[in-house]
Amino acid sequence: MRLGGQLRVSNGRIIGWDMSAALALGSAMDIAPHITAALLPVIEPVMARKFNEQTRGSHE
Repeated sequence: MRLGGQLRVSNGRIIGWDMSAALALGSAMDIAPHITAALLPVIEPVMARKFNEQTRGSHE
């Protein structure tokens, strides 16, 4: 998966998504920007954790 420039990374682990990229993705999915902005802080930690778990599992 290629997500360069769309992620915030620290110590090789994803810690979140770039808000501009998230808003663009939401817009492409016909989700109003205020909805994306309201939901992202709630779901972002879960997405980052799951992505890190899947990535770690594929490298072991």
